[in-house]
Amino acid sequence: MAQVADSAVRPALADSANPVVVEKDPRIEQLVRKQIEINEVTTRESRRFVAGFRIQVMNSPDRAKVFAAKAKVFEQFPDWKPYLLYQSPNYKLRVGNFKTQEEAQDAMKQLSKLFPSGLYVIPDVIELKLSDLPKVDTTN
Repeated sequence: MAQVADSAVRPALADSANPVVVEKDPRIEQLVRKQIEINEVTTRESRRFVAGFRIQVMNSPDRAKVFAAKAKVFEQFPDWKPYLLYQSPNYKLRVGNFKTQEEAQDAMKQLSKLFPSGLYVIPDVIELKLSDLPKVDTTN
C-alpha cells in the first residue's frame, strides 16, 4: 500500500494566525423555521387539553332531567360548553372550561341563579380554544 504523508491526512490546526471561518448556508435557517412550524401544528392538539376546572351542575339517574338542565345551561350561557357524562347509573352534567378555580367559582355564582343547589367545582381536564393556545415564535 502506498503511504500518504501526515500533512495530507490531518487538516491544519487553527491558531491565531489562521482562524477557522465557518460559512453557514442560509437555507439552514429556513429549514429550522419550517420545522418549528411543523412542530407547532403537530403538537397543537396535545396542548389543547390541560388541567382545569368545570362546574358539576347535576348528578342524576333521570336522563330527561339532565338533558333538560343541559338545554337550560346552553340557552342561558352559550359561551360555556356543557358536557354530559354517563357513569352508571347516573348522568352528570358539567359546564365550562375554566383555567382557574377562581374563574369557576365566579361562574358558579351565576349558575346558582338557575340551579340553587347541587353545584360543585370539579377538577377536570379542560379544552382550550385554539385562540387561547400559546403561539410559537417562528421569526428567530
